[in-house]
Amino acid sequence: MTNAMPTHAPHPLVDLIIPVHSPTRPIARAVASVVDHTHADVRVNVIAHNIGADVIRSHLGSYAEHARVRLLELRDDIHSPAGPMNHGLSHSDARFLSVMGSDDELSPGAIDSWLALQRASRAEVVIARIVLPDGRTDPYPPVRGGRRTRALDPRKDRLSYRSAPVGLIDRQRFGALRFSEGLQSGEDLAYSTALWNSGAQIAYDLHGPGYLINDDADDRVTAAPRPVAEDFRFLDAIEDLDWFATAGRTAREALVVKLIRMHFFDVLRAHLAQGGGVRAQADPFRSVLERLVRMAPSALSLLSVADRRVLDALQSPHVDDDELDELLAARSRYRSAAALLPRNPLSVLHRQAPLRTLGAGVRAASA
Repeated sequence: MTNAMPTHAPHPLVDLIIPVHSPTRPIARAVASVVDHTHADVRVNVIAHNIGADVIRSHLGSYAEHARVRLLELRDDIHSPAGPMNHGLSHSDARFLSVMGSDDELSPGAIDSWLALQRASRAEVVIARIVLPDGRTDPYPPVRGGRRTRALDPRKDRLSYRSAPVGLIDRQRFGALRFSEGLQSGEDLAYSTALWNSGAQIAYDLHGPGYLINDDADDRVTAAPRPVAEDFRFLDAIEDLDWFATAGRTAREALVVKLIRMHFFDVLRAHLAQGGGVRAQADPFRSVLERLVRMAPSALSLLSVADRRVLDALQSPHVDDDELDELLAARSRYRSAAALLPRNPLSVLHRQAPLRTLGAGVRAASA
């Protein structure tokens, strides 16, 4: 441990929420990274989700009795982090909220750095720098020039590329916001979309201590294939947002381009990897794509040539898994013209087109 930190007051400055659903998750590591390395008044809310609080208490060890740690329990028999996240949010009374995965940890001083940036910028949301398991900085969001850190704009700074709302969130402004319950995936997408498009002051701690993503959990299993429609149920929550009803063309465009690039292609790739074959699921994939295009018709024109080739192949009545697999691999060859340029040369330098988006991401990752 580092030097002892002060105990928290009845109403801490930051309430950090960590759901945990398995005794094999390294919850003590996650908690230690916060309480041992944060000077600010933070309370760590560990939510025992569909597992006895006593089980999690035993795995917390000495941290279970730490003055900065509160153990809560939720049994909802739903395999989703949305329920325990919302349970933690409902039990929070700090000025700022923060969320964290039980596998992950914070670099020493991360929360203190977020708070310092908040004070300097008067931000209502501070985005954390995410450090990937290989030590690289996550390139998302690909902010302007790969360097922008204050007064971020949801469209200009492509904030929709950051799905996980890790960092600091002002509770007075966003305390009523909740994760989407009942979803098997994408429970954070409507939440983060609402944050980024709220008109709030948003800052990015791009140069500060990181939020560390770990991939060493030993209880992960390969997810069973889900119906395609289930993978995209989060779209209902997004379209139900007050923001979406009034969003302009360019705002919807920025969101939908990302949803196709990151979510649509990822789900397609997952179905191929699971060996179930895409042909039987081609119609549901086409239906999802049609829905995304209805949300923002101009989004297709901003995709790369390689992206469009995948979508063209998917439209074929003789769609072939091997062909799709090759086309998906081609869209990730970022040094190729097909992966960098849209079909319309007039869109090459568009802010949401691949050239500027990928370039900003590369610069952000090297910041």
